[in-house]
Amino acid sequence: MNNILINKLFQFSLWLLLIMFFSTTITSGCSATASSWLLRHKIRHQLQDTYSSSTAMKATTRKDLEILYYPQTIDHFNYQPESYMTFKQKYMIYSKYWGGAKANSPIFVYLGDEQAMPDNQIDGLILPDFAAKLKALVVIIEHRFYGLSKPFGMSMEEIIKNATVRGYFNSAQAIADYAEVILDIKKRLNAHYSPVIVFGGSYGGMLASWFRLKYPHIALGALASSAPVLYFDDIISPDRGYFFVVTKDFKEASKSCYKTIQKSWAEIDKIGSNPNGLSYLSRLFNTCMQLQDTKTLKDYLENIYEVVAQYSNMKKSPSTICKGIDHQGKNGKNDILGRIYQGVVAYLNGTQHNCTNTNYFQQSLGETGVGYTWQTCSEMVMPIAPGTSKRSMFPPQAFNLQDFMQSCKSNYNVMPRPNWITTYYGGHDMKLVIERFGSNIIFSNGLKDPYSSAGVLHNLNNNIVALYTTEGSHCMDIVTAKEDDPKWLVDQRKREIEIISGWIQKYQEDLNGSAFGQKQGKRLNKTPNFRDSQNSDIV
Repeated sequence: MNNILINKLFQFSLWLLLIMFFSTTITSGCSATASSWLLRHKIRHQLQDTYSSSTAMKATTRKDLEILYYPQTIDHFNYQPESYMTFKQKYMIYSKYWGGAKANSPIFVYLGDEQAMPDNQIDGLILPDFAAKLKALVVIIEHRFYGLSKPFGMSMEEIIKNATVRGYFNSAQAIADYAEVILDIKKRLNAHYSPVIVFGGSYGGMLASWFRLKYPHIALGALASSAPVLYFDDIISPDRGYFFVVTKDFKEASKSCYKTIQKSWAEIDKIGSNPNGLSYLSRLFNTCMQLQDTKTLKDYLENIYEVVAQYSNMKKSPSTICKGIDHQGKNGKNDILGRIYQGVVAYLNGTQHNCTNTNYFQQSLGETGVGYTWQTCSEMVMPIAPGTSKRSMFPPQAFNLQDFMQSCKSNYNVMPRPNWITTYYGGHDMKLVIERFGSNIIFSNGLKDPYSSAGVLHNLNNNIVALYTTEGSHCMDIVTAKEDDPKWLVDQRKREIEIISGWIQKYQEDLNGSAFGQKQGKRLNKTPNFRDSQNSDIV
């Protein structure tokens, strides 16, 4: 990239360097510190990265997979000269099952979320199975500024430190990216009449639903898995949110386990306040390093409870930890912290840990944590907090929006816009809004997933369908199928493909009966080689 262009782009932003993360320690009564909310968001979305990419260490063996790069516009919503600059955006095309442009066969597009899309991302998704049934082309598009789709050769840390560049790092720009890539693919394949269905999970699920609402002329429909679209602008009560479901999951696993966890927080603080109390806790929990405060231990425990609730499966679930906790502690039934430690042992079983690394989650933060924390501090403001209900198994902590905003201001010199998501995409009175102009969206959820608390769980109209399973967890329906998948999961996917098939069938019927459909047979059907058409002006 030309140095003059760099200077032009960055000239007004050099003084807005990012202050070190988590420097503020604002407290307010029973509220958590504002900076701890930033860390919690980081960790929660880093877990999303870790778990959803758990298949990604092996190189894919799939044939018919192309890895490509699109010369993406840096700014879709401005006409200043620097807005026309481009960066390489990674996307992948899997054509094994595609019926071709002649048949107007569908195109399934997976919208990337807050993580890199490795070359074998397709191996972790259900889309190839769906594509085989409906003769679809599969496209995976990486979200701007994650993975290999970063501009100007910058790292995530450099992006976040530069006020101008990170200003282009938002959901509206991201879905505009997807629109450009999809239209370019259809043009190059002469697949003008191939219907597009977009897919996504969690944040990507929100993007999929929003894409359908914002670009209905491009996407025929959307499958939004585990998409917490109602977690904005106080649409749901914090006392019925994320931590409410975590508590419910543990209570359903074991009431005695739930009660033990509930009592443990005060016990940790009590022991930790004694002389040599932190040394005692360090020995009891076999920590890798001497505890310097009780907060480190409590944060670690909270994180593992979140993990097993959000990603509950046959290997690890709340029942896994509860079986350990319900086992008699060293000193019998009343040994609360001994029982809690047995839960930690059960959680770590098989992971070859010689000690309890209470800093594990902070140490494992990658670009997902760094990138999504910026998104959280700009537009994705979700008031996730344990709340103040006495029935919660967590200590009472209210989400203090003002403290949160000030912490973001300190870190980025930018104030969050907590009302922007509902302003731009809708949210309040969603049923009244979407049932009038929305259609062809599946909102799928598993009720074990804490994010289901902010999911759409009831049909909004005949074409905005809510599918949920009582045993499902985060994004289970869109990950690759396994032979031992439970029947309820198999049935959920079957219903999803039936609905999508219905959308496509209706589209094809409408197309065949139109003048467009009659003309389409005269179009050229030569499929170009994507590699021959890459622009040379990508920076």
